[in-house]
Amino acid sequence: MTPALLSAADATLEALFVPFASGELALPVDGRVLFLRARDGFRLREMARPGWVCEQSFKPFADALRRSGLSVAEPGGGERFACVLLLPPRQRDEARALFAHALQRVAPGGVVLAAVPNAEGAKSAESDLAQLAGPLRHLSKHKCRVFWTMATHHVDLALQEAWLALDAVRRNEAGYLTRPGLFAWDRVDAASALLVAQLPADLVGRVADLGAGYGYLSAQVVKRCPGVGAIDLYEAEARALEPARLNLEQACRERGAAVEGALHWHDVTQGLPHRYDAIVSNPPFHQGRADLPELGRAFIRAAADALRPQGRLWLVANRHLPYEATLASRFEQVRTVADQEGFKVIEARGGHA
Repeated sequence: MTPALLSAADATLEALFVPFASGELALPVDGRVLFLRARDGFRLREMARPGWVCEQSFKPFADALRRSGLSVAEPGGGERFACVLLLPPRQRDEARALFAHALQRVAPGGVVLAAVPNAEGAKSAESDLAQLAGPLRHLSKHKCRVFWTMATHHVDLALQEAWLALDAVRRNEAGYLTRPGLFAWDRVDAASALLVAQLPADLVGRVADLGAGYGYLSAQVVKRCPGVGAIDLYEAEARALEPARLNLEQACRERGAAVEGALHWHDVTQGLPHRYDAIVSNPPFHQGRADLPELGRAFIRAAADALRPQGRLWLVANRHLPYEATLASRFEQVRTVADQEGFKVIEARGGHA
């Protein structure tokens, strides 16, 4: 595939494997490779062998790896590998924690190899790994920076411990438990806050929160709606589930009554397994830097399919996102409840096929 035809994700994978193609690195003789934050793609499918293990906490990406026949393990294992590949995330604390974890998982004398697009903080990422692990080698390809370190170099163990702790669940300025790299992890998202301000207190029965993140909307529903007896949180990023569970428990304590709650590591675009009296959502509409309004439309369709007759969808979205036609095609009643600060809050009732 020519560079001009590569997607950004495929370009990063192509770049990651250049040191092997050029002979600067050799694959381990035992055939065992660990790939952290692995992404499916042509080059990975071409390179991977039976001894390769992928870790990926984002459900759609994990599912894509499995569909391609790759071995996907639960993130955070302890087995060591002679070669650890990684695609660092953009959020710096999250990336630093991943570098520290990679150095825990590499066997003595092994290699840790990373690739980062130039436009997504490649030089900062390289500098961070060098700060932690000592001298690096690097190259540039496909508008990406590829860099690696050998496990024979000195690792700053105190810094490694400090960076591992960066991924721990912590409270943000609004008092919610969260962790770096989650959506709006260090604050309450303005769109979600607007939705909460418009939510009626008369939601009842079983409710779902689609794209729940660290659980802000769910916690607010529990505290504001005494008729809600059960709530299901659906979230594609596994790293969000633990803080969401803790925030939901805190909301139940503040309410003074238990609410049946369930957390699902789930890709909402694939549909929902249960039926609901109400659904709340601040759906995602981008991956990386690209707007993908079809994600939001897929959330709307999933909600319409899962709502009971006369069930209610409460949705917030950026004003420019074109969801109205999808809503009108799937619901009998659609009304804009609020339109301010660049966001719109919509209530839809009476979902139909």
